[in-house]
Amino acid sequence: MKQLTMETTILKGKEVTQQHYEIGLIPDAKNFEMEVINLYPQKSYQTIEGFGAALTESAGYALSRMSGENFDRVVQACYGEGGLGYTLGRVHMDSCDFSLENYCAVSNPDDPGFGDFSLERDARYVQPLVKKVFAAAGKPVSLLLSPWSPPAFMKETGVRNGGGHLKPECYQAYADYIVRYLKEYEKAGIPIRFMTVQNEPLAVQTWDSCEYTPEEEKTFLRDFLYPALQENGLGHVGIYIWDHNKERVYERTRDIVDETTKNMIEGVAYHWYTGDHFETLSMVREDYPELKLMHSEGCVELARFGEEAGDDMRHARKYAHDIIGDLNHGMNSWIDWNLVLDEIGGPNHVGNYCGAPVICHTDTDTVEYKPMFHAIGHFSRYIQPGAVRIAHSCYSPEIEMTAARNPDGSCVAVLLHSGEQRKPVQFRVEGKTARFTLPGNSISTVILK
Repeated sequence: MKQLTMETTILKGKEVTQQHYEIGLIPDAKNFEMEVINLYPQKSYQTIEGFGAALTESAGYALSRMSGENFDRVVQACYGEGGLGYTLGRVHMDSCDFSLENYCAVSNPDDPGFGDFSLERDARYVQPLVKKVFAAAGKPVSLLLSPWSPPAFMKETGVRNGGGHLKPECYQAYADYIVRYLKEYEKAGIPIRFMTVQNEPLAVQTWDSCEYTPEEEKTFLRDFLYPALQENGLGHVGIYIWDHNKERVYERTRDIVDETTKNMIEGVAYHWYTGDHFETLSMVREDYPELKLMHSEGCVELARFGEEAGDDMRHARKYAHDIIGDLNHGMNSWIDWNLVLDEIGGPNHVGNYCGAPVICHTDTDTVEYKPMFHAIGHFSRYIQPGAVRIAHSCYSPEIEMTAARNPDGSCVAVLLHSGEQRKPVQFRVEGKTARFTLPGNSISTVILK
């Protein structure tokens, strides 16, 4: 390591301030004992597969209302060269809350062959956005497919919204439906890399939702979904369980993973809405080291945050805090919720408005990049797919940090300084050191080559 480059975003005031430094490394001195941050590139942990966002109908619709130039600029800013460096994406199977309305690819309950199957709705806004993402990235990105609800006629309630369970007699039909969906997406030139069994299986929502007990999810996965994927040439689609909040991720994993299912499951997906719960990720990592951990959704829910809903700087720090905590406790991949939303945090067919890193002001054809966009970039721009997390130590609780070694040999450390005052740092790595100061309320990425 010869050169240290630092990119800093100051999250204070009304506008973010960004700074760039290049600092030479000098031989470490024995008297450098205070204010030290240590980096240990040879001690490594999990592999980090990448970062991305959800390509929802709402995101596609908001972008469709912008000029073609701004549509392309936004996609380039997230997936193109010099942008956020996203390599992952998430799409919903049929409608979700961030759709314009409820919809489903089939409607006839009396046709087991799904003769009326149609992805015409996806072809309006979701698939055009996905294809623009592929073009910006220069290759297909790895997509996660998540169902919010089975077709209404397969549920005990007979409706998409309001929770309810999949009818046991429809387990096979629903597995066949998922296979059809995956195959039709492949025909459209949009391969799916992984899927979750169900989005938020404990949530009874006013929008598209479906409940699964641990035993129901396990039975459907083991006896119907996994065999259907294997029999139809879709064994390359990795299955992720849970896809709900972190506070129960360990119990759900424990209840589903056993000798009959462990070889069927690639990983565990989770959301952030109930707090940090970083320790639950470590518990899964310790007891099930073969499983991957995926943050599959997180956003700022405007209705829940009250007066804080407009505190963009706080939201950016929240993003950085959560990504650092997740990485340090075993996370392999990270997917944000909506890639973009409109000026009111939608559209959303039940008024469940949320924040997003990019806001499209559709009335003026202007794009707003929120502070959280810059916060995410401190990780996604510099931690390359295939990087491995490496060890570190830090002298102050006001500095949260994580670090990784990239496939090209460079090392990256991301530091969140939540204090108000400037913080001195003596940065030590492999017998060399560099001294710098962290501004208050800042996120800094240190790149070592």
